[in-house]
Amino acid sequence: MSHLSVLPRPRARHLALTATAAGAILLGGVLAAFTQNDADPLIAKINGVEIHQSDLALAEEDIGQNLPQGSPDAKRDYLVSYLSDMILLAEAAEEKHLQDDPDFKRHVAFARNKVLMEAMLQNEGKKAVTDQALHAVYDDAVKQMGNEEEVHARHILFRVANPTDEKASKEAEDKVKAVIERLKKGEDFAKLANELTEDPSGKKDGGDLGYFTKDQMVPEFSAVAFKLEKGQISDPVKTQFGWHVLKVEDKRKKQPPEFDKVKGQLENYVERKAQVELVNKLRADAKIERLDKPAQPPQAAPSAQPPQAAQPPQAEQKK
Repeated sequence: MSHLSVLPRPRARHLALTATAAGAILLGGVLAAFTQNDADPLIAKINGVEIHQSDLALAEEDIGQNLPQGSPDAKRDYLVSYLSDMILLAEAAEEKHLQDDPDFKRHVAFARNKVLMEAMLQNEGKKAVTDQALHAVYDDAVKQMGNEEEVHARHILFRVANPTDEKASKEAEDKVKAVIERLKKGEDFAKLANELTEDPSGKKDGGDLGYFTKDQMVPEFSAVAFKLEKGQISDPVKTQFGWHVLKVEDKRKKQPPEFDKVKGQLENYVERKAQVELVNKLRADAKIERLDKPAQPPQAAPSAQPPQAAQPPQAEQKK
C-alpha cells in the first residue's frame, strides 16, 4: 500500500498491552470483510475465537522486523502463538473491564481511524491506476525528453591515485599517448581496453560504457565525447580519475525505456498522485482549527513527483 509521506507507515506498535490486544482485534474485525473467503483457511480456535490465515498476515505486519527468523513453519507457529496470547490477554482484560478505561478508548479510536485512513488511501490509489492513466503519464514523460543526445563510447583509463602527484599524472598521460599511437596503427580498441585499462568494469567488455547523456559523465569526459563524431578517437583526456582515451561508437537521440520496464514506477506515481489530491481536497473542504497557535492557511500535502520514465535502465553516474 502506498502512503503519503505525511502519514505513518504500518509498523510494530508499542501501545499499552490491553490497547494493543483490543486494537489488533479491532483491526482484524475491520479488515475481515475484505479478507474472509474460501481462500482464507481457518488455522486455530482460541476459546472459540477463530484465527484465519488473514489474521496471521495482520500479525506479521504488526510485528514487522521483530518477527524472529526461521523456517516458514517456525514463523507460522510464532504468529499463531502471538495471536493466541493476544486473544487470551484481551479476554482477561475485558473481564477486568479495562475496555471502559478512557485511555483504552482513545487507543481504539486511533486504531480505527488509522485503518480506515489506510483503507481509503488504498482504495483511492487503486481506483486511479488505469491503463489510460499510466500511458498518459508515460507519454508526457517521453515528450519532456525532447531531443537530448546520447553517446555510445568506449574508453581506456590509466588511474592517478593522487591528482596532485605530477609525476604519476605524467606517467599516466604518457601511457595514454602510447595507446593512441597503437590505435593509429590499426590495433583494435576493445582488445587494447581488455588488455590495458585500469577501469575494472571495462576489462571484460572492451571498455564499453554503453549509451550515456552529458550529465552522466564528469564534465571533462562529456565535453570530449559529445564533440567527437562516430568512429573517432580522442586525444588524451584528463579527469579526476586519471587519463583516458575514448572512442565514440555511436550517437543517437535519447531513447525512452519500454513502457513495461517502468510500469511499476508509473503505477506508484499515479497511485500517490491520486492519494495526494484526495488529502488536499479533504483538507481544503474541512474546518481545521489549531487552538495551540495562531490561525494559518491550510498546508497542502507534498505533491507526487513524476516518475523517471524517460531514464534508460542503465542510467547511472559513470566515469
